[in-house]
Amino acid sequence: MGSYLPSTPAEREDMLAAIGCESVDELYRNVPQGVRCGALDIPDGKSEMEVLSELTRMADNNTVLKSVFRGAGAYKRYIPSLVKTVTANEAFLTAYTPYQAEISQGVLQSIFEYQTMVCELTGMDVSNASLYDGASAAAEAVLMCGERKRTSVVVSGALHPETLETVLTYCAAHDVEVTLVPVVDGVTRPEDFAAAIDETTACALFQQPNFFGLLEDASALIEATHEAGAKSVMAVDPISLGLLATPGELGADVCVAEGQSLGLPLSFGGPYLGIIACKKALMRKLPGRIVGQTHDSAGNRAFVLTLQAREQHIRREKASSNICSNQALCALAAGVYLSCMGPHGIRQAASLSLSKAHYLAEQVCQVEGFARVFAGEFFNEFLTTCPIDPEELEERMAAHGILCGMPVGDKMLWCATEVNTKEEIDVMVRTLKEVL
Repeated sequence: MGSYLPSTPAEREDMLAAIGCESVDELYRNVPQGVRCGALDIPDGKSEMEVLSELTRMADNNTVLKSVFRGAGAYKRYIPSLVKTVTANEAFLTAYTPYQAEISQGVLQSIFEYQTMVCELTGMDVSNASLYDGASAAAEAVLMCGERKRTSVVVSGALHPETLETVLTYCAAHDVEVTLVPVVDGVTRPEDFAAAIDETTACALFQQPNFFGLLEDASALIEATHEAGAKSVMAVDPISLGLLATPGELGADVCVAEGQSLGLPLSFGGPYLGIIACKKALMRKLPGRIVGQTHDSAGNRAFVLTLQAREQHIRREKASSNICSNQALCALAAGVYLSCMGPHGIRQAASLSLSKAHYLAEQVCQVEGFARVFAGEFFNEFLTTCPIDPEELEERMAAHGILCGMPVGDKMLWCATEVNTKEEIDVMVRTLKEVL
């Protein structure tokens, strides 16, 4: 990224003369006339008061619903006030990516602490400094598992649809064949996973809990993958690890996650945080940055960027990724969140999410026309039938200030987290009955 420094008309004339052009338009002579936009219809400038008034008018068009029963990868969760207090510090808020590590010790230490806590949370050996979001983390994980003779991947059909789209896009760009394993009763059967893996399969990717909120037989899926000689990539909900077995305990090779649940607000869709961690054997293939701990010449504790496997730092043909940055501020928020919550807090958030989601399911399914689609065990999300068009129901509930479950075809995916109270759930269910 760089700064835009406007030049004067005289300076532009000098530059054009130096390259032998008579006008700026001549620089674009190879661009077909039909695709040029011509003159820009830009209104006259406004004063600061006028701009503020216009932006306020535009912002008033947004409707922020306070009562939320939707997840599907982005969750309304409790965020300790300390998270915003720390991340709002201008030393962190305005800091650019730490290219010059020797003068960025504070930022580097915050990233190192984040990496450490991600490893503790996931049970993996090493984490990088973060990626853009959970979907790109999954795609990068799939590619980092590739080998010379293993160039295809197997993916569970219960993966989040947007994550799947991202994986397919990355794989298409690298000529990697993707085999999608269909779900049965909302989950991935280990025998189907095993049947889809052959000697060309580099890795197999699944999600726990899956997109439908159901718990997969993770240990069996990982075992089936390893028996076929492939690596296992496991996408997780970070908060669920307060109750569920970690990828490290289950033997997964790579763990990926969307880190939004770790102290980041919904924020109209971002910015979020891509988490990726792996076993030590894959450490040198991990994309992006890794911050390491060492000692300086005086013997003091110090932090450095290490094992940078991206094309900006090493020869392009040896780069494992073209990632050019990391979500340092979002990773800092996650680090502060994990520090505040601790193991007990994460476990409590997971436990409350579980119990409240099951109460929500019990109450929703007492309303005529709603029933769980799949009978399997779930964490904090579940899919139900819907007696009317889900999008119409969505509009009716929004008129009452409630964001209901997410439409999935003619079904609805519901969610509850630790912030949903019993009273809020009861009000939502009463409203559901009224609008129907």
